[in-house]
Amino acid sequence: MAGNTELSGKVAIVTGAGRNIGRAIALALAEGGASILVNARSNRPEADAVAREVEANGGKALVHIGDVVDGAAVQAMADAVVKRFGRLDILVNNAALRREKPFAEMNYADWREILDVTLDGAFHCTKACLPWLKQSGAGTIVNIGGLSAHTGAKDRAHVVTAKAGIIGFTRALAHDLADCGITVNCVVPGLIATPRPKDKPEPAHHTTHQTITGQRGKPEDVAAAVRFLCGPGARYVNGQLIHANGGAYLGA
Repeated sequence: MAGNTELSGKVAIVTGAGRNIGRAIALALAEGGASILVNARSNRPEADAVAREVEANGGKALVHIGDVVDGAAVQAMADAVVKRFGRLDILVNNAALRREKPFAEMNYADWREILDVTLDGAFHCTKACLPWLKQSGAGTIVNIGGLSAHTGAKDRAHVVTAKAGIIGFTRALAHDLADCGITVNCVVPGLIATPRPKDKPEPAHHTTHQTITGQRGKPEDVAAAVRFLCGPGARYVNGQLIHANGGAYLGA
């Protein structure tokens, strides 16, 4: 595998890794030398394509289809990665849903759908992976946040709340898991150019924020920050929010 291999010998799970930012993270960690479990909720062709990309570049990959909302499916995922690779060092909680609906029209099922994936999914994944991350000796959890948790956004009460919750989850886990040798950080993407279906327009809050240069970021820009946090040079970085947004938001 070409390039630096600072993650050689490590094993990573990336949830929601079939496309966009998740895909870029899986490829970046594999480029660093890690073996990757590519998780997707249901789209096996997409997940298989990412695994093939990893393997085409000389890496090792395993696909696991499972919904992070389902605790049993998540446990099966953790078991599968350890059965295949013998260890687990890195968990990237990337799986999330990003819907838009005015709060007045939002019902409880709409609300729970978002929180279930973003918050409960991160809970299930962390619980299932924790025994193995403890054994790593240098375990790493990276949660993926969202710009709107810091700026607010119209028609996204559920998404803003869930992503704000991930910030609290990150800080709490950093305290709880420090004695286990596990670092926990959050990478917050902002204004990233990703393909969107024709029936799903760009989020409304993207029109009210601009980067300093006027250019949108790429999924690879987010993935680079995640890769750094998973590497040996970031062991003193813990409980932090790392913004990758081109200056669209300046703050903690």
